Amino acid sequence: MMRAYAPVAVAGVAAALLPGLGSPYVLSLTLTCLMYVALATSWSMFSGATGYISFGTAAFFGLGAYVCAWTLDWLPWPVVILGGAALAAAFAAGTGGMILHLRGTYFAVLTFGLAELVRHAMTYGEKQYAGTVGRMLTEVPSDLVVYYTVLALAVAAVAIAVAVRRSRFGLALAGIGADEQRAETLGVPTRRIKIAGFTLAAAVAGGIGAAMAVRWTYIEPLAVFNPFIGLQTVLIAMIGGAGSIAGPVVAAILFSLIAEYLRLQFPYAYMIALGLLLILSMLYLPNGLAGLWRRAGRVNR
Repeated sequence: MMRAYAPVAVAGVAAALLPGLGSPYVLSLTLTCLMYVALATSWSMFSGATGYISFGTAAFFGLGAYVCAWTLDWLPWPVVILGGAALAAAFAAGTGGMILHLRGTYFAVLTFGLAELVRHAMTYGEKQYAGTVGRMLTEVPSDLVVYYTVLALAVAAVAIAVAVRRSRFGLALAGIGADEQRAETLGVPTRRIKIAGFTLAAAVAGGIGAAMAVRWTYIEPLAVFNPFIGLQTVLIAMIGGAGSIAGPVVAAILFSLIAEYLRLQFPYAYMIALGLLLILSMLYLPNGLAGLWRRAGRVNR
């Protein structure tokens, strides 16, 4: 069991040493990589195992960001992060109980619409009760504090994914993905398992949203409930291989670097390039980079 966590620990230590070696630009880019490592890994833990493709990551991320905006001035930083994770988890548990009986395209479309609904509801609520749509962040933690917080969340997300994969809970999620009716016939409480997995993935996204919110000096719904966050999370997980753990981690790093290059060199063709990348990966890499790696290993034997 400990051998499974060794790569996670080594990668975490290496990333922890980076602030003393890299420039502020490298640190900022690494922060983006770590953010998507956490989001893609937690997404794959639930959606990759069960086949319930969720586009609701932006909703959980945005809720965590708003918890940070609401509480940063009067709560300790660790409590702010936990608060973001808790609100996202509570929201996922409540909505999951209502929508997780759907599957396939219906579930995917509904979760995308749910993220948009939360964004508009937050906009309306802020206008009605706060008199403004956005909130200014005045006193924020240092860049190092934010970096190590996101690093801790990314390491925790991967460690949780490893633990879930090796547990009965993980076997139940995989059973739901393979044949949900059969799993239910064999005594798996599929409804509770799905809600628990959905909630756990949302908690990670909420914590990341709370931590990353301080990168903006002005929090507004359009920025933190950006559907692109959810779409990019799904894209990274699919390219890496949603059924694996290492795949989304590697893909998050590679994708963040490629995305940064495309944004700088081809800003107007950026979204087109991402769409083509997703189409090509689905056509020629249905199991992602992890599937390609496994095929290469079988060929070399």
